[in-house]
Amino acid sequence: MIRSIRHVAFCVLICLIAGPICGEDWPHWRGAERSDSVAESSGWNDTKWPLHESWRVQVPEGASSPLVVNGQLFTMGWQQDQDHVVCLDAMSGKEVWRKSYPCPKYGRLATGDEGLYSGPSSTPEFDTETGLLYTLSTDGDLNCWNTHSKGRRVWNINLYDTFDVPQRPKVGRSGLRDYGYTSSPLIHGDWLIVEVGAKQGNLIAFDKHTGKQAWASQSNASAGHNAGPVQMTVEGMPCVAVHNHDGLLVARMDRGSEGHTVATYPWITSFANNIASVSVDDDCVLLTSAYNQNKIAKLRITLRGAELLWEQKAASKVCTPLIHNGHVYWAWQNLFCLDFETGQIIWRGGTCGDAGSCIATADGRLVVWAGDGDLSLVELADRSPEKYTELASLKRLGNSDAWPHVALSNGRIYCKDRDGQIICLKLPK
Repeated sequence: MIRSIRHVAFCVLICLIAGPICGEDWPHWRGAERSDSVAESSGWNDTKWPLHESWRVQVPEGASSPLVVNGQLFTMGWQQDQDHVVCLDAMSGKEVWRKSYPCPKYGRLATGDEGLYSGPSSTPEFDTETGLLYTLSTDGDLNCWNTHSKGRRVWNINLYDTFDVPQRPKVGRSGLRDYGYTSSPLIHGDWLIVEVGAKQGNLIAFDKHTGKQAWASQSNASAGHNAGPVQMTVEGMPCVAVHNHDGLLVARMDRGSEGHTVATYPWITSFANNIASVSVDDDCVLLTSAYNQNKIAKLRITLRGAELLWEQKAASKVCTPLIHNGHVYWAWQNLFCLDFETGQIIWRGGTCGDAGSCIATADGRLVVWAGDGDLSLVELADRSPEKYTELASLKRLGNSDAWPHVALSNGRIYCKDRDGQIICLKLPK
């Protein structure tokens, strides 16, 4: 949390110096800091939320979320037996380039719930150091694209073919589910870290320049259905945390100890549906899932393992919890606000459905993209500590499930639905 507060404080200071126009890129899943917190204003003017629709564009279907970097928007989708990696001009919505390759609509081992998703669910990862873009298809195609050369492919491997990855096992007393690869890769230094779920390792790090394997985790647990690994620091050591198919895994990333297990924590959810990713704040993590678990838990991680700090009988099914200024927020059925220190429910309200994602803005508001394409603006607990307070809402802005994560970059909100419709809304200055 200290790092996030410093980041926001620095950006706010720059805004004050530079004037009213302030923005930042959205290069990773959940934003620049992978935290769903931005140093930009929501645009609320004390009486209304005057959003202007700049453009609306149709891209191929899928739950892959948009990234926004250097004036360009990157996403991916599926159409006519091919995956498409698409680059748009972020200001106009015009297509800049597109790359495609053969890919099935569902992963080769996919089982169950085909009516609820289609095409890629993984969000691309952008390396701000090199301009390389990394994508992962539902069928395990891991690709590296050079955005400085109109998407020229640099390298690619297929995880199923390379590591002989088996179908996810059945867990608990529920039915079998396998949604293919869903998680976003993670850049850390010269590595691209992917939850592969192979016998060689649950997590595998690749050289981001060449695609060659650098190391693998000691744990070879099957992959979860989450949105990807998350970096954290444990007692000064760089680590990576992931919610795999049967619980938490935290592994080291320091030289000489790459992949060594730091902590595990059992968390078995019906259908192996550990979907919401790990949320990290300093040495603490949040785990949550619906179904049989139907709860959220806070753990402290040390080099000796994981310690349970609290549990609360409230859950997020898909939305990764957002930790901001001592509170926890997520959108599932309702919008929830919890006290991060104690786990106490502060308030809940609104109607969100199963799909949902949130962004905390610098002026104390929460942008919520949820349900069948509803966009709402809600007061954070900093401004409304006792009750849910909705300031504005745009209903059915999209045409289908709001599975893709909403993005906020340089004064614009980018909403995408499962069918591949992207809506760009300009915030007032």
